[in-house]
Amino acid sequence: MVTGSTAGIGYAIAEALANEGAAVIVNGRTQPRVDTALGNLKKNSRLRGKVEGLAADLGTAQGVQKAVAQYPDVEILVNNLGIFEPKAFEEIPDEDWLRFFEVNVLSGVRLSRHYLPRMKQRNWGRIVFISSESALQTPAEMIHYGMTKTAQLAIARGLAETTAGTNVTVNSVLPGPTASEGVTNFVGQMAAHKKLDRGEVEREFFRDVRPSSLLKRFETPEEIAAVVAFVCSPVSSAINGTALRADGGVVRSI
Repeated sequence: MVTGSTAGIGYAIAEALANEGAAVIVNGRTQPRVDTALGNLKKNSRLRGKVEGLAADLGTAQGVQKAVAQYPDVEILVNNLGIFEPKAFEEIPDEDWLRFFEVNVLSGVRLSRHYLPRMKQRNWGRIVFISSESALQTPAEMIHYGMTKTAQLAIARGLAETTAGTNVTVNSVLPGPTASEGVTNFVGQMAAHKKLDRGEVEREFFRDVRPSSLLKRFETPEEIAAVVAFVCSPVSSAINGTALRADGGVVRSI
């Protein structure tokens, strides 16, 4: 199950896993979005695994209840669902803090609470939280988002501690700035507002907002998906409780 997988990083992860032969549950909030994603995936000639859809808002307790009722057992859970919004700290109301926490953090908590015991009982499973470089470098322009990404690291590490001696792993993957659907739309809006082309807006972003990037461009969702597919695979068995950075070198640490 890949949450929030009708577009962007989630879609690329679903595609990468299906290409490796996994049976993948594609998730989105609405049936039309899910159907469109499934249609696009099925056009892929490299697809080896079957794909099916789950229309449910997993940012709510009710949505998670629907998911686990329809799919009571999964071997791989990728907690990708997330929202972001640039906003000055002084302008973020309580409602936004709670909404970001519920969607970005509690969605993964609720699903993991259901699926992790079953993975342990089966003695095999993978849980991956899609965090962000913002977990380590809190962005001043969206502190509430950064808070949720840091929380994911703590949860993933804590859950991994409970898997000791099993063939179940829980890890986080930290993308850097990525050309997801939301970012692509944001860049387009900024380009229109500043009367610049998209390329100039991207160069400006990495010059002024993420100057530490070594990649100096937005990562593609497929680049992140390749890392996630590896972490989900049987050959990644020695990686557990780890925060894997696929951040384009944005984080200045060793």
